[in-house]
Amino acid sequence: MRTSRWTALAVLATSLLMTVLDGSIVTVAMPAIQADLGFTPGGLSWVVNAYLIAFGALLLLSGRLGDLFGRKRMFLAGTGLFTAASLLAGAAAGPGVLIAARFLQGVGSAMASAVSLGILVTLFPEPRERARAFAVFGFTGAAGASIGQVAGGLLTDALAWNWIFFINLPIGAAALLLALPTLPKDPARAARGGADVLGALLVTSGLTTGIYTVVKIQEYGATSARTLGLGALALALLAGFLVRQATTARPLMPLRILRSRAVAGANLVQMLMVAALFSFQILVALYLQKVQGYGAAETGLAMLPAAAVVGTVSLGLAARLITRFGERNVLLTGLVLLFGVLGLLTRVPVHASYAVDLLPVMLLAAGFGLALPALTGLGMSGASEEDAGLASGLFNTTQQIGMAVGVAVLSTLANARTESLTAAGRPVAEALTSGYHLAFATGAALIVAAFAVAFLLLRTDKSAPAAPQELTMAV
Repeated sequence: MRTSRWTALAVLATSLLMTVLDGSIVTVAMPAIQADLGFTPGGLSWVVNAYLIAFGALLLLSGRLGDLFGRKRMFLAGTGLFTAASLLAGAAAGPGVLIAARFLQGVGSAMASAVSLGILVTLFPEPRERARAFAVFGFTGAAGASIGQVAGGLLTDALAWNWIFFINLPIGAAALLLALPTLPKDPARAARGGADVLGALLVTSGLTTGIYTVVKIQEYGATSARTLGLGALALALLAGFLVRQATTARPLMPLRILRSRAVAGANLVQMLMVAALFSFQILVALYLQKVQGYGAAETGLAMLPAAAVVGTVSLGLAARLITRFGERNVLLTGLVLLFGVLGLLTRVPVHASYAVDLLPVMLLAAGFGLALPALTGLGMSGASEEDAGLASGLFNTTQQIGMAVGVAVLSTLANARTESLTAAGRPVAEALTSGYHLAFATGAALIVAAFAVAFLLLRTDKSAPAAPQELTMAV
């Protein structure tokens, strides 16, 4: 049983790796995709947006449906759909087919990702082992993003952009074959009342509209009538969803889950932290390429030390530190290190030395290896067995919302500063660097806000039981 549990963790981590690789690997191959398939500049953004919208909008629904119909079934269906959609994406001969395939990838990824943490909670009831499992899971996500940038450049240069999708086929097939005998069976609960169809429509349409609005801010502007109108519609739909959940007898998302201070606080901290770290994961890559002149593969290699220290800390230290000092204290320490990352980035020069100006930044990224496992444990700690899939879906949803907001807000700030300085006659490299500085400073402020929320809301409950089968909601 012990071996089977760790094999199941490997399956879940492999699925996560496939999803994260797919997200980061695509960004490197975008120029080749545009040249081969004839995308317009505006149309090319939908190679990313179609995936983000489907993924972010369906996580919460998928998590709850996993609770109702079985998390293993949801994981298998999602992994199968993602793998099949990867084949369709790699074989795409035109923009429409690729965008449709990316949307289907987002649907499959949402189905599999939404229930993964819920499965982990039931697999690892003992706190020390659960901390180790969350550390492995967190490392997989962080390392996958960096590996994806290297792999994307190598595959695109050596073979063709199609292989960034074909690489998912053996990974997905292996995950499915191993998942069948190793993932635990869980009972379907749909017979006790089924799903809230109206609530599902409200939350899915609200999240879809909201994420679409955020990802299009750069195109239409934050204060345009289109952005404000769609934003208001998204808020109205989500407000309607909350009202529905408070009044219906069989809610899709029982609001009791938000009464847990650990769940609510961890999700809020995650949104702030992920939004801030977009400025590290993406804008540092742009800085290296556009200002320092690095190639795609060179950029990935330059960021590999960050993945290495995240892996070392999350796999070697995080679980032991969490067991000894508690999740809250480890999270706060990690946030302090991440503030150091973004603080140093506000000072990177136009002509940078990697060893002096950038390597210390990569090493301080170890804070992510501390923060994410601790945050994951806190985000799942208030969830009962019955609501584990919902808590997992909610945690993944807030991660995607934070990412979308980070993409929109920090990119918009950086671009606006760059355009202003360029129009004033400043050199392009200097204008770009100044724009990135503003985004890094904004990200640092978001980390400060995340620290404040964690410090004030995520108090350690010394009376909380350790095992998930004994967990109760904080009311």
